[in-house]
Amino acid sequence: MNRTRIIFFAVIILALVIVGVSFLATQLSGDIPDPMAQPIQVRIVSALPVEPWVSDAAKKFNAEKRTQDGRTIVVTVTPMDSVTALGKWDRGEFTPSDGRGAVPTVWIPDSRYLVELVNSTYSAKLGRDIFLTDGEYRARPLVTSLFSWGIYDSRYKVLNDKFKTVDWKTIHDAAIAKGGWPELGGQSSWGYFKLIVPNPRKNAAGLLAMVSAAGEYYDKASITTDDVTNPQFQKWLKELMSSVTDFSSLSSYTVEDLGLFGYSVGDGGQLLESDLLVNMQGIQTRWVEPLRIVYPKYLTWFDFPFTTWMGPETSASEKNAALQFEKYLLTAPIQADAAARGFRPANTEVSISGNESLFIKWQGQGAKAIVPSTARMRSPDRDTLQALLRWFDLNVAK
Repeated sequence: MNRTRIIFFAVIILALVIVGVSFLATQLSGDIPDPMAQPIQVRIVSALPVEPWVSDAAKKFNAEKRTQDGRTIVVTVTPMDSVTALGKWDRGEFTPSDGRGAVPTVWIPDSRYLVELVNSTYSAKLGRDIFLTDGEYRARPLVTSLFSWGIYDSRYKVLNDKFKTVDWKTIHDAAIAKGGWPELGGQSSWGYFKLIVPNPRKNAAGLLAMVSAAGEYYDKASITTDDVTNPQFQKWLKELMSSVTDFSSLSSYTVEDLGLFGYSVGDGGQLLESDLLVNMQGIQTRWVEPLRIVYPKYLTWFDFPFTTWMGPETSASEKNAALQFEKYLLTAPIQADAAARGFRPANTEVSISGNESLFIKWQGQGAKAIVPSTARMRSPDRDTLQALLRWFDLNVAK
């Protein structure tokens, strides 16, 4: 072997040694990322009413650097109203194949019936549920809240004096009073009765308000497509909904609108109990008049289930990391924070009857920690909901 070849091979060997030593050094120093050391991302799409609570809990959870399979868990929360999310699930817009992002690890909708609607869609496509209803990964309620009437105290007294109760039929009669508030016994300066209903296209509560109205109209806890397409009911519902000031101007956070703009938004409406409780003080301070809370005969429950996507798009590690966060949300300290925001905790160790409870603070205005037994509105099927939304788009939306 001549000298040139010896030098060439020596240079090659030296280069390989340098590369090997550099690789070993960077591995030991951690400069080259190990795929298994990357954080596990738990992506959550959350209904609007609970999103601030879930997001705050996620920040605390992330700060604790919890791990799953030796990897740090990072929880991110995206607020999205359940009507929009339901449409995305139905159209497959959460799947990676459409180029618009990965499937959320978890969905927290307003109500379990929305989960059932998504399952019915995917059962038809895949022959199985995509969200489980039993077992370790089952959809599990995090907190609950009720639909209740929130009406300015002065307006409540007039309506109660005239009709002896406040329900959808009372509100309908108030809405069609041609003489406005003076005809009902109120002040002329109040003008006409103005109903507050969340926009059904921005908030699931708006859709469920129409379901609740139908339940009282028919005096039953379950409604069908035949019920909501009945011309007499539709005429009654249009008269009722026409008393909403302007659906297009309402945000997804209707009670916040009430707190900001007061009587110009409306005189009262059926709204989420937790939103009413957490905004009661601000509304009273700003408008020098409290709201009165009234619970309807047919109660609508929002149970905000923690629902884990069981498709192959998320790994077992992601699903188990999500389960860790679910258990964290159900711990007493985090549930106590939910109670402070007006929700009814799923963890029975957390009381809402203490002196600091919003339910106790506002019981003089009708809030109740324990609501007497009443009928519970049953969840309508997809066709009934679609019929109501279509009717709204054609007859009310502006």
